[in-house]
Amino acid sequence: MTEKRLSFKEMCATYEVTPRTLRYYEYIELLEPTREGRSRFYGPRECARMTLILRGRKFGFALEDIRQWLLIYENDGTEAQMQSWIELADRQLADLAEQRAQLDESIAELKKLRDSTAATLG
Repeated sequence: MTEKRLSFKEMCATYEVTPRTLRYYEYIELLEPTREGRSRFYGPRECARMTLILRGRKFGFALEDIRQWLLIYENDGTEAQMQSWIELADRQLADLAEQRAQLDESIAELKKLRDSTAATLG
């Protein structure tokens, strides 16, 4: 049975990324499509990696962190990758909590300023 492969255009459409983004992910070695002439094809491995890349980006991980995490799987296997994931997630959760605190503070200050300005108008 032949494995399902996506063309470059299909990969962009499936994962809702621009051609520029897909080429960049290849350039920084997050993805390694097979090439047939000038055409690129993405098999199940690349599709799984793309899912992980996009999930990591959604949670705010840097592309280099994602690249290193994917390399751990390639070199050291699943258990090492999961341990690394826990460490990355802990660090990202702390960063997001700090960002939330800063946002909450900014929102409170802006509301206070807005309310005092509205009160001045009567």
